[in-house]
Amino acid sequence: MPTPDIAPGAPCWIDLMTSDPERAQNFYAELFGWTYETGDEEKYGGYVMAFKNGQPVAGLMKNDGQSGYPDAWNTYLRVEDIESVTDAAASHGGQVFVAPMEVPEQGRMAMLGDPGGAAVGLWQFGGHTGFKIHDESGAPVWHELHTRDYPATVKFYQDVFGWNTDVMSDTPEFRYTTLGAGDDAAAGIMDASAFLPEGVPSSWQVYFGVDNADATVEKALALGGQLVQAAEDTPFGRMATLTDPTGATFKINEVKPAAG
Repeated sequence: MPTPDIAPGAPCWIDLMTSDPERAQNFYAELFGWTYETGDEEKYGGYVMAFKNGQPVAGLMKNDGQSGYPDAWNTYLRVEDIESVTDAAASHGGQVFVAPMEVPEQGRMAMLGDPGGAAVGLWQFGGHTGFKIHDESGAPVWHELHTRDYPATVKFYQDVFGWNTDVMSDTPEFRYTTLGAGDDAAAGIMDASAFLPEGVPSSWQVYFGVDNADATVEKALALGGQLVQAAEDTPFGRMATLTDPTGATFKINEVKPAAG
């Protein structure tokens, strides 16, 4: 597969904040075939890069519990001017959780809260230019925001990140807007107000590609994961929702083998 062409505003990176990095590494290595490199402690705080077939697909970092946030996967959007995007977010109903900061030799990052309350990262390319594999088994295949405030959230991503959106569905049962349209879509926003349990905040969800959803569920459970939503067939493939051993939620999507 070619290296992803990541446009400004689109998801470019994911990472896991985990209270048990060693256990998480073992889990995802067994599940997705990942290998790892740990960054310099002084420069990068021991940030771990995950690789699939030698190409970077995700990061892992220690959740020390100081923030009060549970273990979770984070999604980062590519930006070209992180200061102006952060300023725009603050003036369009967002919150700045982490102000723009330099990651030595790699780029610049920030963390925001959108109007629906979901955290989203910003990444301005430097030496690190995002994931190098996408839409394949063992790599991210889709990025989806479950929001409690759908209209304000859609407008926020349009205004702040310049999203050119397409309304995929607009019924009371299923409201869904995508960044881009059809096969070119890069992310989605779902109105989750009707089904998010009380106390569960809006959040970005990561889908990982797998060769066989049912076999992956079985393996994840054997490795200490938990099943949140059983595998089911959808118009977009067979999917399931799981948590890893420390409770971080992720989704899997059975991918079709590449045409020979």
